[in-house]
Amino acid sequence: MNKTLKLTMTAMFVAIGTITSHLFSIPLGFTRVFPMQHFINVLSAVILGPAYAVLQAFSVSLLRNMIGTGSLFAFPGSMIGAFLAAYLYSKTKKASMAMTGEIIGTGILGAVACYPIATLILGQDVALFGFVPSFIFSSIAGSMFGFIIVGFVLKSSAFKTFQQRNF
Repeated sequence: MNKTLKLTMTAMFVAIGTITSHLFSIPLGFTRVFPMQHFINVLSAVILGPAYAVLQAFSVSLLRNMIGTGSLFAFPGSMIGAFLAAYLYSKTKKASMAMTGEIIGTGILGAVACYPIATLILGQDVALFGFVPSFIFSSIAGSMFGFIIVGFVLKSSAFKTFQQRNF
């Protein structure tokens, strides 16, 4: 896939991720999870690869922070998840590994990476693994949805034709 096409698709994922990130939420016990970023991460991991997936995650996080619908915690979670999802997919070519990478990358590694931001930058008193439950539930919900959609995309004749022409 040429660079212009990858940048265009990345921009589309950024737009979709920015617009939908706060529109769709799932009530889960005492919290609400917002799974759209995880969904977009799995799609971009499979379709675009590691560099563009991380660029997409960073751009969505930046835009959401600029318009007031995100927090600083979006950066490590989404970027680590996008990278691990894309990396595992690139090594195995299995969509299930992209889903697993997003769940582990965002739900565990990204959540733990938020601890220094919360304590050092924001001055909040939080536990080291305090973000893991909400991050893991959100990443599971979004990644599963992304996994299902990726399955349809990879099997579609339109995407196969697109791959043949552009890869």
